Amino acid sequence: MRDDLERDIAGIGALADPVRRSLYLYVTAQPEAVGREDAAAAVDLPVHSAKFHLDRLVAEGLLDTEFRRLSGRTGPGAGRPSKLYRRSSRHLSVSLPERRYDLAGQVLAEAIEQSMHDAVPIADAVRTAADRHGRRLAAESPAEQKSCADVTSEPAAAVTVSTEVEQVGTILARYGYEPRTAGNSIRLANCPFHRLASTHRQLVCSMNLALIEGLLAGLDADDLAATLAPEPGFCCVSIDRRGTPPSPR
Repeated sequence: MRDDLERDIAGIGALADPVRRSLYLYVTAQPEAVGREDAAAAVDLPVHSAKFHLDRLVAEGLLDTEFRRLSGRTGPGAGRPSKLYRRSSRHLSVSLPERRYDLAGQVLAEAIEQSMHDAVPIADAVRTAADRHGRRLAAESPAEQKSCADVTSEPAAAVTVSTEVEQVGTILARYGYEPRTAGNSIRLANCPFHRLASTHRQLVCSMNLALIEGLLAGLDADDLAATLAPEPGFCCVSIDRRGTPPSPR
C-alpha cells in the first residue's frame, strides 16, 4: 500500500472517534480559527482532553494551527499568543479500488478551455490535454527516469525494455492503475476513471490512451507502445514491446 493512501486512511480514521469528530466539526464550522477553550466548551470537554484530541487532528493533517493574541494588544503586558485551530487545506480521499477523478477533471477542464479558445473539436482537445498530462507525470517523477545507458548488464536490448517496463509500471502504480507486469508487457488491473468509463467509454478510453502515450514519450520509453485492448476486468489500455501484438491476459 502506498504511503499517501496510508496517510489518508489514518487521517480519516482519526474521525472515527466521536469526541474527535465533534471537535473537528465544531472547528471547521467556525468562520475563524478557534482556541482550545472555546472548542472544549462547545463539545462539553475538559480543556486538557480537548487539547489532546485537537493536537491529534493536527498530527493527522486534518487541522492547522496558528498563534495569535486574542486581545489584539501588542507589547509588554499583552499576554502570550494563543494556539488556535482551523481547517487544514489538505485534501483527503480514500477509494478502494483507487479512483483518480481529480486527474480526469484536470484533463477535461484543460480540453474544454482549449476547445472554446481555439475552436478545436473537443475529442482532439481531450487527446492533446491527456498527452500533455502524461508527459507531466513523467517530468514530475525524476526517480523513475533512470537512463538505460546507466545499466551495464547484457543483453543490452532486453535490459532496456525491462527498465522501461519498470519505470512505467512504477508511475502508473502511483496513479492507481495497478499494473501487472508479464515479461515486456504491462496490463492494468484497475481503471482510475472507472465510473466515467462505464458511461462515457469512448471518451475516457481515448483519454486514457493519450495519457499513457504521453507518459511513454515523456520517459523516452521508445521500446514500448500503448494500444487500446479492452477486456473485462482490466483498463482499456495495454502496454507492450513495440512491434508485438498485445499478449493475452
